[in-house]
Amino acid sequence: MSVTTPRGFRASGVAAGLKASGASDVALVVNDGPDAGVAAVFTANRVKAAPVLWTQQVVRGGVVRAVVLNSGGANACTGPAGFQDTHATAEHAAAALTAASPRLMLGAGDVAVCSTGLIGERLPMQKLLPGVRAAIRGLSRDGGPAAAEAIMTTDTRPKTTVARGSGWTVGGMAKGAGMLAPALATMLCVLTTDAVAGPEALDAALREACRVTFDRIDSDGCMSTNDTVLLLASGASGIAPTPAELTAAVTAAAHDLAQQLVADAEGATKQIAVDVVGAASEDDAVEVGRSVARNNLVKTALFGNDPNWGRILAAVGTTTAAFEPDAVDVAVNGVWVCRSGAAAEDRSKVDLTGRDVTIRIDLHAGDAEATIWTNDLSHAYVHENSAYST
Repeated sequence: MSVTTPRGFRASGVAAGLKASGASDVALVVNDGPDAGVAAVFTANRVKAAPVLWTQQVVRGGVVRAVVLNSGGANACTGPAGFQDTHATAEHAAAALTAASPRLMLGAGDVAVCSTGLIGERLPMQKLLPGVRAAIRGLSRDGGPAAAEAIMTTDTRPKTTVARGSGWTVGGMAKGAGMLAPALATMLCVLTTDAVAGPEALDAALREACRVTFDRIDSDGCMSTNDTVLLLASGASGIAPTPAELTAAVTAAAHDLAQQLVADAEGATKQIAVDVVGAASEDDAVEVGRSVARNNLVKTALFGNDPNWGRILAAVGTTTAAFEPDAVDVAVNGVWVCRSGAAAEDRSKVDLTGRDVTIRIDLHAGDAEATIWTNDLSHAYVHENSAYST
């Protein structure tokens, strides 16, 4: 279950010394083809890291043969020098990969770069570039799990997935435990497939997948500077799925990874699904769900096992969605604690002792619905993020 499960891909993960802990911190994913189609979605943050700016340019060409990823440093807010570091990383990787596998004949424009870690500091290139060479030496068809470990920062476990089509496969890995907010809510993700699909088909499938998965997890309302989701296609299966089939498989893989991200959110003790039904439009449902998911009073109440539905209803009321306040129903873990905008079943019936929580909000304004996934706000989250840079 990794980025190397689809045919045509190799990967690796090594320790280059970027992390003080000595843990692995450089990953490499290589598409051996025969095809090299790519699509990507990036953070909507106006402050974009150097690797995002670089990879946006690379992806416009529709071809990516390799992805270099590092943890231990975001290379964000590092100015022109930081962008040059990213360019140098791509050039170095392309030259070393071509030397190791002359048939690839890579240029810097064939290499995407992703970084994650602390914002505002340049990467130690004297460590990163040797790490890239070591990652090239370590490439293998079994290297997916090692690559997934190398991109972890505050994650407590690697995140990988596989979704299978009829004779073709989608694989993937992701990292992310904090700064999980829409567009994209991932930090870093690489999806691979051995299906035959060109850049346009890949782009359509990826954007629809992200729309209903990564864009609908909202851990802490904080949008990263580095979010990148890449979808690479090798065509090694020789099978061209229909657009619907490709979208379904990519969405399944993205959904699995998105759920793993929320489950591993920093300091989380609850994994929360906010189901909004009866909305006038899907956009309304998303807006209401996101308002509840981002509400710190709701999140802290759930951390304390308190089904405080008044906080939920108050969060709904801050939106521009179409609804009548005295028509809204709210259930927490199946108990309808609010009916028609007022108290209903006894809140003491709500069991919040487990990790999974479902909040269901019926706006009674239409037939649209959507789900936003989030987590609670705990002491551990505050502690981890108060000392992150030190």
